[in-house]
Amino acid sequence: MANPVAHFEIYSDNPTKLSGFYQSLFGWQINKSQGMDYWTVRTVQTDANGAPTETGGINGGLLARPMPDAPGRSWLNYVTVKSLDETLKRAQGLGAKVIRKDSVPKMGWFAILTDPEQNSFAIWQDDPNAK
Repeated sequence: MANPVAHFEIYSDNPTKLSGFYQSLFGWQINKSQGMDYWTVRTVQTDANGAPTETGGINGGLLARPMPDAPGRSWLNYVTVKSLDETLKRAQGLGAKVIRKDSVPKMGWFAILTDPEQNSFAIWQDDPNAK
């Protein structure tokens, strides 16, 4: 496939605090890199070179917002979850706000949220019976 998503970055005003939000919500492994203000985000297992060894996910990073006043400063990434409703409940308990919840008929359910720093992200649940 041409142009697959290879990496993502989440911009933050407080990377240490926001890393805790994503660790609690999705169980991602997030660690601060040595010698720089950059946190690596592991959503899948990797080899010694940092390349994913599992299919179905990508890894990324979390860093201080490089252009604080820039409009449209984030990408919308979809994270696959087992239960949309359970994840929404946990996300809201951690300070997220739900912007939209809907279905894609015969494919699944999705929700668009904002994290505690107003970054947009989405979650996806496969469901061939979605209406």
